[in-house]
Amino acid sequence: MTNELTTVPTTELGGFYPVLATRDVAASRDFYTRHLGFEVTFEAHWYVSLRRSDAPQYELALLDHAHPTLPEGHRVALRGGLLLNFEVDDVDAEHQRLVVEAGLPEVLSLRTEKFGQRHFIVAAPDGVLIDVITVVPPSEEYAAQYADS
Repeated sequence: MTNELTTVPTTELGGFYPVLATRDVAASRDFYTRHLGFEVTFEAHWYVSLRRSDAPQYELALLDHAHPTLPEGHRVALRGGLLLNFEVDDVDAEHQRLVVEAGLPEVLSLRTEKFGQRHFIVAAPDGVLIDVITVVPPSEEYAAQYADS
């Protein structure tokens, strides 16, 4: 195994955010604004940029999967395999709001994990999974696996 040097980019990073390729931009926009507190900062029929006003460093974009800005051969909509984590202060309150009151489809029930999370997972449009998490103390077994901060 060789020890190759990695280079640091010379240009400062101005932003970094996921772009979700979706079959229905409007339905996805409605999901993220209605249920997860995002606000629209730009909207076209094929692209929507979202941001949280309480945490403007967190952005999300939605793109029509068939738009020509994507190279041919890559114009596919998400069909699962993507998990977005949302860390919150009170996962139980969010479970009540999103699953019990709003009726979102729960794909993993509310539970506390030994590795240090209390969480549940709901499904968003096009199979994107939304993991809503409150960090809790891990079990002794898992605590030893965390790097010192």
